[in-house]
Amino acid sequence: MKIGFFDSGIGGLTVLHQALSEVPADEFIYYADTDHVPYGTKSREEIIAYVDSAVNFLVCQEVAAIVIACNTATSAAIDTMRSKYRIPILGMEPAVKVAVKNASNKRIMIIATPLTVREEKLHNLLKQVDEERKVDLLPLPKLVLFAEEGQFNTEEVERYLVEELSRFNLDDYSTLVLGCTHFNYFKDTLRKVLPEDIVFIDGIQGTINHLKNVLGINGVSKEGIPLIQYFKSGREVKDEIERRNLTGYLKRADEMSRFL
Repeated sequence: MKIGFFDSGIGGLTVLHQALSEVPADEFIYYADTDHVPYGTKSREEIIAYVDSAVNFLVCQEVAAIVIACNTATSAAIDTMRSKYRIPILGMEPAVKVAVKNASNKRIMIIATPLTVREEKLHNLLKQVDEERKVDLLPLPKLVLFAEEGQFNTEEVERYLVEELSRFNLDDYSTLVLGCTHFNYFKDTLRKVLPEDIVFIDGIQGTINHLKNVLGINGVSKEGIPLIQYFKSGREVKDEIERRNLTGYLKRADEMSRFL
């Protein structure tokens, strides 16, 4: 079985990392649209065109399912993709339902890209679940660029987060929802600048659970190491240095998965 993963860049590797330990596939194809990253500052129409190109590429690879491992692409394009292609296409949503269900009397903050924050999809979800209006939204566009540059816990990243978060009284919050897969790389830095009792929530596990349900997977029985093919905007990554860099992101994702 072959499964396709797609993101604007390296953010979706945080989702692939989880799939590697839970989904017994023979092969994973990871498509990063590096020619057009970041998506969060682009128009909805542009993103739909980029996602369509990536999904078409993965369909031609004869994958059993496609995971759009990008919150921004999901917000802008998943409905269009599902209506066009006859293949299971899964996406990422900020884990708002879980956050609201488990929240205390304090507030919830969602950090995401500008497009995710302004898209109707997220606001419709909030109307359904945020009855007490305790959710606040904060776009963090530079965080995607930092991730693509491999900057995670640098002083520059920390200064940026402190500056952006300074408009809020952080003691009012109990939960931080990571509404972009790139943001999972920054859990250690976020932990530095936020009150220690704030809980981090992301939608990765929910997406992997959905994928397993769609594929009828009840457990992990596949033995051996699956093949991973990497593509950058349709070009296969064969250079060993580039592949090692991508493996390094998977290692970082593993380290950050231990942060709560």
